[in-house]
Amino acid sequence: MGRQSASSKGDHKPSGEEEDSAAGQLSRVRPLAPRGGRTALLGYSACALAGGLWGTGFYWGRIAMNEMSVEHMVLYRFLFASLGMLPILIANRRQLRLTPSEFRTLLLSALFGIPIQFLLQFHGLALTTVSHASLMVGSMPVLLAAAAAVFAGERLDWIGWVALAGSTCGAALIVLGGARGPASRGEPSLAGDLLVVASLVTALAWILLSKKLMQTHSPPAVTAYSILAGTAMLLIVVQGPWLLLQGGMRFALPGQAPLPFSHVSGKAWIALIVSGLFCTALTTLLWNWGIHHVPASRAGVFLNIEPALGSWLGVRLLGEHLGPYAWAGGALILAAAITLTTRGHEAGSLAEPAVLLE
Repeated sequence: MGRQSASSKGDHKPSGEEEDSAAGQLSRVRPLAPRGGRTALLGYSACALAGGLWGTGFYWGRIAMNEMSVEHMVLYRFLFASLGMLPILIANRRQLRLTPSEFRTLLLSALFGIPIQFLLQFHGLALTTVSHASLMVGSMPVLLAAAAAVFAGERLDWIGWVALAGSTCGAALIVLGGARGPASRGEPSLAGDLLVVASLVTALAWILLSKKLMQTHSPPAVTAYSILAGTAMLLIVVQGPWLLLQGGMRFALPGQAPLPFSHVSGKAWIALIVSGLFCTALTTLLWNWGIHHVPASRAGVFLNIEPALGSWLGVRLLGEHLGPYAWAGGALILAAAITLTTRGHEAGSLAEPAVLLE
């Protein structure tokens, strides 16, 4: 999202740039009951802060993308995120012992959760508006509930199906309310909105794969190593063609360039640092800590801060415009998400994120 989804927009918001988001729901550890008023307050505050930081991901991404390509922006974001996850990587360097099969699952989940999800999501943002993208990411809790019913055999009652239908209609209103012609700067487009939707589906794949690992391993450790592996993949995808070109390999893709550095403004550097250290790494830690000190069914409502805050930032700070279809669609998505996240689920449910990446 920016919600490794990664729970999702990964503890990660669920990402992307909705997690990250995405996107989350995958711990075998049952959330602890609040041990006191102060602990519960701190837990709710951690989840609320994580939701708020996730909500700014598209805003910071847009600022950085004014001075560099989508690929370079996403790579810088996760380089800073990897730096922020170093404490977890160091603390768990001897504890996370994966079998060959689990290691392959980790690599596959990292591929879906970082390079594929975030490149899709921010290429979508490049073709649409921050407010449109943020509202679309708001459908993630509903997608998680649907995935839980389809893939995990969890029961979705009539209220859940109504919420799913409402969220789908809301997303359709937002997409169909965008421009149909070629995307122009500052205007929503059908192609951009659909790319954001595609990134959410990819985030679900990350969540489903990560769930297997988080049933037997620490969610923060799995997320930290997923971020590290995904960042390495990003580095290969983004800089690999340029390095081959420098080495005389003429079959490299044209137009590749080294990472921008000297001409990047201080404003863009701040956007990159905030999106990596705060919107990805810190949100992961905050969500994971908070979800284990308050009931997950209550903490989940804070996921809805992301679309609300993100769309507000787009309108108020970037001067974007939401048409009547977008307002109606956003209201349907938020209503559906709040309905599902305020209702209880079984511990360990796919619909209740333990870690998100957005």
